Amino acid sequence: MSVHAMETLALFDSAPYQNTFNARVMAVGEHGIALEHTLFYPTGGGQPGDTGHFLLADGTRIDVIGTVRDPVSRAIIWHQVQQCPEQLVAGVQVNAEIDWDRRYRHMKMHTCLHLLCSMIDAPVTGCSISADKGRLDFDLPEMTLDKDTITRDLNALIEQAHEVKTLSMPASEYATLLQITRTQAVAPPVIQGSVRVIDIAGVDIQPCGGTHVANTREVGRVFCEKIEKKSKHNRRVILRFA
Repeated sequence: MSVHAMETLALFDSAPYQNTFNARVMAVGEHGIALEHTLFYPTGGGQPGDTGHFLLADGTRIDVIGTVRDPVSRAIIWHQVQQCPEQLVAGVQVNAEIDWDRRYRHMKMHTCLHLLCSMIDAPVTGCSISADKGRLDFDLPEMTLDKDTITRDLNALIEQAHEVKTLSMPASEYATLLQITRTQAVAPPVIQGSVRVIDIAGVDIQPCGGTHVANTREVGRVFCEKIEKKSKHNRRVILRFA
């Protein structure tokens, strides 16, 4: 079977809180290791790819240092490894585990950025997430944002314990999806003919391929560390966990 005819089932979509799984290796190539299914989230939408490790039947541990989608066939997910032992070939079964603490912090910050997006009435021009902070860039010609106000209002939203749901919309409704998309630079990701939508009940709804917590209260306290003027029409808001 051609590599580009393969497809990785994304378990992280339906089981974002699961951190271990077993899987069969589909291919070993220049981009890394492709599994039949995976919990490892691939880099995208401002969220870093997951790290973790594989264990082979003989006890060999293989560290996964990053996860990406195939540049051509987006349905294939590659696990990047530091070293690939010769016994790791197509057909081999592996036990896999993601770095859960890092992933969970990504989930919390990603949900937090959706809340921030709901508070600022301006298009989003950029996004970045890490384990300790996150930022959104807004198309705002004037400096109308205030750090203390953002910190206060954001923590109030978090404490309201809004449910976070994952929905799926057919790609045929793309025009509708574009109307609710706040991010200018990135189009809603279409995977297998549908688009994932994150619905924070009563607060925000956005097409998004990332992983999120189930309730906003899980985010915990955060603060607005800095607001930067990046260009004439670009204001960057940087958040950190308190």
